[in-house]
Amino acid sequence: MTRNLTLLVLGAAALAACNPNPETIVANGPPDPMAEELANAPAVELPPAIAASKTYRCKDNSLLYIDWYSDGSARVKTEKGTPGTPVPAPAEGVKIDLTGNAAAPTITYAGKTCHV
Repeated sequence: MTRNLTLLVLGAAALAACNPNPETIVANGPPDPMAEELANAPAVELPPAIAASKTYRCKDNSLLYIDWYSDGSARVKTEKGTPGTPVPAPAEGVKIDLTGNAAAPTITYAGKTCHV
């Protein structure tokens, strides 16, 4: 009997916490205080997606892990699970340590030649 009474009291308390008044939703609603800022905000540019992740074996028997991105840049890791070193996309007049791309079976990084 005490158990049933306790459950009844808890159920009544839970229902009492509900708001019995209906909510009114209007079509235009209250004005958005940030509407003007959002309308004038620049477009959001997403970061490049990973196009390929490959593991390369170098001539000195070391491993390189490279994430190739859709914008032509890459991230080179010497150990799995580390953040690695970002390498920008090739641009005219800019010297980078990485030659090759995701489709190439051989790449060169920091003077090392590595194969898939």
